[in-house]
Amino acid sequence: MTTLTYPGLPDRIKAVIIDGVVLIVMMILVTDLFSTIQLESTLPRIVAFVCIFVVYDPLLTSVFGGTLGHKLSGIRVKKESDPSTNITFIAAFIRFVCKVSLGWLSLLTVTGNEKRKAIHDFAANSVVIYELK
Repeated sequence: MTTLTYPGLPDRIKAVIIDGVVLIVMMILVTDLFSTIQLESTLPRIVAFVCIFVVYDPLLTSVFGGTLGHKLSGIRVKKESDPSTNITFIAAFIRFVCKVSLGWLSLLTVTGNEKRKAIHDFAANSVVIYELK
């Protein structure tokens, strides 16, 4: 049986910062794409930005067990009841909404419990662990 280890605040903050950079780069690329095809309407840009922001985290977390920031930080988001399994898209979306709604307050709660779960992890029944080797 593998012993799970739970990342602390520094690794989780590192993942958030990396994801912020990834989101900015994606938005710049979309802006450049729209400029290249000379699309002047703002509605498609707004829709594209909202989709990038809202879909990035839940989709990658449910399919791959984490975002690019998680991957580069060596951590994964898993079901608490079965840490070998990714959480569902719905659970990842709930986790994302709580994380965005509560901001840093949610992340700062990782120091208050044994499994280092943030409020958004409690909401989604998820746990963040170091990547299993």
